[in-house]
Amino acid sequence: MITSFHPPARTLMGPGPSDVSPRVLAAMARPTIGHLDPAFIEMMDQIKQMLKTLFNTNNELTIPVSAPGSAGMEACFVNLVEPGDKVIVCQNGVFGGRMKENVQRFGGEAIMVQDAWGTPVDPEKVRAAFQAHPDAKILAFVHAETSTGVRSDAQQLCAIAKEFGALTIVDAVTSLGGIEVDVDGWGIDAIYSGTQKCLSCPPGISPVSFSAQAVARVKARTTAVPSWFLDKNLVMGYWGGSGKRAYHHTAPINSLYALHEALVMVNEEGIENVWARHEKHHAALRAGLEAMGITFLVDEASRLPQLNSVRIPDGVDDAAVRTALLQNYNLEIGAGLGDLAGKVWRIGLMGAACNQRNVMLCLDALENTLQGMNAPINLGMAAQAALATYR
Repeated sequence: MITSFHPPARTLMGPGPSDVSPRVLAAMARPTIGHLDPAFIEMMDQIKQMLKTLFNTNNELTIPVSAPGSAGMEACFVNLVEPGDKVIVCQNGVFGGRMKENVQRFGGEAIMVQDAWGTPVDPEKVRAAFQAHPDAKILAFVHAETSTGVRSDAQQLCAIAKEFGALTIVDAVTSLGGIEVDVDGWGIDAIYSGTQKCLSCPPGISPVSFSAQAVARVKARTTAVPSWFLDKNLVMGYWGGSGKRAYHHTAPINSLYALHEALVMVNEEGIENVWARHEKHHAALRAGLEAMGITFLVDEASRLPQLNSVRIPDGVDDAAVRTALLQNYNLEIGAGLGDLAGKVWRIGLMGAACNQRNVMLCLDALENTLQGMNAPINLGMAAQAALATYR
């Protein structure tokens, strides 16, 4: 007989989902009301305003898509890419490849700019791509590549796109709420994120924002948006201004309660303090890992504080370590993806999971586990190195 499911209590320090704050979990348990209830619509407006603050934008079309980050990505591409459009796509990890797939599925031509995994997008390669394809309509790139933990210079890349009169589509799934994102200041035209990373919400919601130029491009399409559900012309009837809302879909009501609470918590802490907290605990984790003899994949200048890709020591069984951490410490860290599978671990410090307790737990658990496997590491040094940064 199948009975109620009671999940184990884990510490989530992988690439996402991250630990969810008890306040956010409690918000999800509040009474469900109708998706057109006046009280719910008032909360929707508050979510939009807080998302504008988080994205640093005045874009009217700033909303949460009722689906995970992958749907936020698709919402940007399906609305902005028409058959025959040339789109310059930057790939330096797994998720640039997903951008390419979106362009191709919607009939566009993907002009690829390739960089080594673990390195940022090279702006000069992007400029050269525009010079070779001046009719390209869009530049698409990942701000914070989840598969490697590298940050690209979004401001510089957007400036190059503007030089050539192109729109930009930016993946901020791992960056939003962990490092600076400045949609208006950098000139981003379409951006998408997810709730399960630095916002510490359950998965299933994707914040997006479209500039006025991007909205104009959508309205000027000569073909219909191929997706009914993600068509922004239709969705705005539900998420639009203060007038009467048109029914589009039944929103995930309790999940939006969670997002609202998470955004309230960001406001209470202050976004610059949130960024500083991620940097602070990353510094401690880095000190501890390096004292242990574990090295980072990404150069410090372009390294994400919220997602740390570290090289697996020689002779160590990747899966065995992650399994032992889960079984013995209820601690989850992430495996490498694609070309990096079996070569790196991805250790997340995102949102509510970004705290001193988790840093010290991770270092202690990892050192004990590796010691038990006779791995070539330095013993007894990691905790003191991390604590020294806190002092």
